[in-house]
Amino acid sequence: MEIWKKRSLLMLLPLWILFAELIKAKALSYDYTASIECLAQPQKPQYGGGIIKNPDLDGGLRGWSKFGNASIENRELNGNKFMVAHSRNQFYDSVSQKLYLEKSKLYTFSAWIRVSEGNAPVKAVFKTVSGFTHAGAIVADSKCWAMLKGGLTVNASGPAELYFESNNTSVEIWVDSVSLQPFTQEEWKSHRVESIGKTKRRVRIRAIDAQGNPLANSKISIEQKTSWKPVGCATNKNILNNVAYQNWFTSRFTHTTFEDEMKWYSTEPTQGKEDYSVPDSMMRFMKQHHILVRGHNIFWDDPHYQPSWVSSLRPKDLSTAASKRINSVMSKYKGQVIGWDVVNENLHFNFFESKLGPDASSLFYKMASDIDPSVTLFMNEYNTIEESGDAASTPAKYLGKLRNFHTFLGANSNRMAIGLESHFGVPNLPYIRSSLDTLAATRLPIWLTEVDVKSHPEQALFLEQVLREGHDHPGVAGIIIWSAWKPQGCYRMCLTDNSFKNLATGDVVDKLLKEWGIKTTLEGNTDADGFFEASLFQGEYEVKIIDPTATNSSSMSTQRFMVEPSHASEEKMLLLQVQSLVLNRS
Repeated sequence: MEIWKKRSLLMLLPLWILFAELIKAKALSYDYTASIECLAQPQKPQYGGGIIKNPDLDGGLRGWSKFGNASIENRELNGNKFMVAHSRNQFYDSVSQKLYLEKSKLYTFSAWIRVSEGNAPVKAVFKTVSGFTHAGAIVADSKCWAMLKGGLTVNASGPAELYFESNNTSVEIWVDSVSLQPFTQEEWKSHRVESIGKTKRRVRIRAIDAQGNPLANSKISIEQKTSWKPVGCATNKNILNNVAYQNWFTSRFTHTTFEDEMKWYSTEPTQGKEDYSVPDSMMRFMKQHHILVRGHNIFWDDPHYQPSWVSSLRPKDLSTAASKRINSVMSKYKGQVIGWDVVNENLHFNFFESKLGPDASSLFYKMASDIDPSVTLFMNEYNTIEESGDAASTPAKYLGKLRNFHTFLGANSNRMAIGLESHFGVPNLPYIRSSLDTLAATRLPIWLTEVDVKSHPEQALFLEQVLREGHDHPGVAGIIIWSAWKPQGCYRMCLTDNSFKNLATGDVVDKLLKEWGIKTTLEGNTDADGFFEASLFQGEYEVKIIDPTATNSSSMSTQRFMVEPSHASEEKMLLLQVQSLVLNRS
């Protein structure tokens, strides 16, 4: 009897382990929420603080100490307890907590920050065994609490110390609701799987004849025509006369951005002599192949990328030339592009502001909205999700500029969209996801507009990580890969060699396009009752059905249908009935 009990327990042990793992996985679901509002009281720490001791400061300063020479204390305001670093003389003087971080884990960080007067940028930094790592930054205010959300990985396991930085040493740094949540690689992947799973629906198609009878064993094919979250690739003029390039590109992509051909220095290299012949030819080619185009760009705020004649213009003449440019290019391609990058890289550069005043870019967005009120207007910027240490383009800085544009656009501010260039070195996945969370809180469409990864032994792996992180995030609406082909080499990353045979990066893209159902066809046969089932991503599809009993070769029935998000009150299964066009059955 005892032997039987032991054997029974051993048989049940794997089930218990599986059950425990399922509970653990559910407990560690990812929290995609972020607040971009400045609040009177901070929210509770995400994940209950994770591995942070005393995250909500209800235990005084337990677990916390000073960093540098700051003085720290616990305070209470309107019933809320928090900690304060004051008497700061160095940018790094603040509060801190000692931790142990693991190389194999991915860490999501958040905290609520406030300063004692005015407003000031505040960074969250981790001092690790291999150096200093920026986890995120916020522009903190003295009148309310702001959420800083970020993330990090470390190069080596070991002791670490969290602290905060602000270059403005005259302000006190107030901190509350701190959280640091570690995830395993498997958990991180499961978050993406869970997120992307919400964008798929089971579809049940039934083939019937003219009398309503089921057509068993009918051949059926389902082709995705448009994706709910398109993935495209940049192109350039080389595609116009290269058949191999054309075949490779059109068999894969539904969206594109012209690499240089729409830019001001390309269309008006000499003042007063516009030449749109190349982008016109490219636009005709894309229309013929049902490929949608993002407009890139109207202006570029980098002084190094202006037409050669522009830099020497006096302010009045520059204003006239800029007005002519925006009216010309937007009027010419009105109704032909799905969006415009209006002022490129406006956080890092200020060519037009330096010449025309601080509101120059805002006025360009207003002009663009007036010229074409229906088109989406992008603010396109780099390092917002790529580099946590770039203070110029943090998510907080991005949102601050975006709010300024909204003020000028007024009622048309809903036409704005978020463009993130996404030129990566080694991707920091937790920082990417947390930054997307923050930007997604605007509820504006987010596009990764120029995705590439610099040369690296793990380039293909890093590209896959970035594409998956972007595609599977609920806030991202589309992706453009920045790999327009040139015989002398692409900007930073090619997908093929010069014979248009895939490189490792191209194989990654093909694998993901197939996995996401983009430009792919699903084939099969109906069952005995005429039914065929499939799990499909959101988008528009075309289904084709051939009656196997028909002798007429033109007996194919074709119908388009949409797979749209299902709501809690709706059936998960989408039912579709397709009638055969066959009039006579043998």
